[in-house]
Amino acid sequence: MKAVRFIEPGRPPVVADVAVPVPGPGEVLVKIGGAGVCHSDLHVLDHGVAGAGECRGFTLGHENAGWVAAVGAGVTGWKEGDPVAVYGHWGCGHCHACQQSMENYCENADNLPNPGGGFGADGGMADYLLVPSPRLLVPLGKLAPRDAAPLTDAALTPYHAIKRALPLLTPDATAVVIGVGGLGHMAVQLLRALTGVRVVAVDVDERRLEHARQLGAELTVNSRDGADAAERIRAFTGVRRAAFVLDCVGAQPTLDLAVQIVGRNSQLTVVGVGGGVIQLSQLTLPFGCSVCTPLWGTRAELQEVIALAQSGRIHVDAHYFGINEGPRVLQELREGKIMGRAVLVPDLD
Repeated sequence: MKAVRFIEPGRPPVVADVAVPVPGPGEVLVKIGGAGVCHSDLHVLDHGVAGAGECRGFTLGHENAGWVAAVGAGVTGWKEGDPVAVYGHWGCGHCHACQQSMENYCENADNLPNPGGGFGADGGMADYLLVPSPRLLVPLGKLAPRDAAPLTDAALTPYHAIKRALPLLTPDATAVVIGVGGLGHMAVQLLRALTGVRVVAVDVDERRLEHARQLGAELTVNSRDGADAAERIRAFTGVRRAAFVLDCVGAQPTLDLAVQIVGRNSQLTVVGVGGGVIQLSQLTLPFGCSVCTPLWGTRAELQEVIALAQSGRIHVDAHYFGINEGPRVLQELREGKIMGRAVLVPDLD
């Protein structure tokens, strides 16, 4: 089968022929219907996988959905053809956090060989994905796998972040989403679906800002304007400023902006891995402001995200490509040319 492969840090991905895996005891083989393309894939290509040692040569792709193709010995509850989403963060499965479905906060994460498919183990940018346990599968119902694949990260990550801030997201408050790409365009929708908060969207691309307006953002701001961007947002929020800032970029300019617009008794949440730093002291941020760096979301929350999509309250702006186009799509993502979420679909090759 064809697969988009990571070779080593600093080298571009390649499309290679690899063997179709065979599920062993307790494992499930999933025929991929769609694999989302994420900025985290670029981070892997550039830097490798933290904690995974000198691993080389694995298939990329951590946003995956498809159909059960085969099950190993001892697997029950699933049959061939069942449409499924694959929960992307693979914990130990037995620690206190994992028992609560919070494998994203697995207590044994530092001792695991890899945290999931596409992060050391083979991911889903291929025809098939081997999933180590049926607990990592979530039923899709009538959702098409290629539409559902990005829900497993692009929607789950902001959903988890927003849920943590829900007590602050009252109808008289303002939330600011910085970066309206794959995660950000889902965050705007989730804020609209889950809260009555006013939504501000920030980006450097006017196309994405127009998209954010279509999704319900009440104010859009181009952050290329520098100091003017912070002034426009503060004029909109008033003296209360933003109760919640979700930075989906995490670069130094976006974090600097976030610090300027967040209010007292607030939450500044960073999910982007852009390498920026917040200098934290008693006087750096407004009093009562907490800084949060959540990781992904829980398995139970993925079920909730899928329920939102099934009801039509959120949808991924997805664009579809074949596996052979994977390296080109990753490069276009790096260049900022991808709107919404790119999804690789094996059937398109």
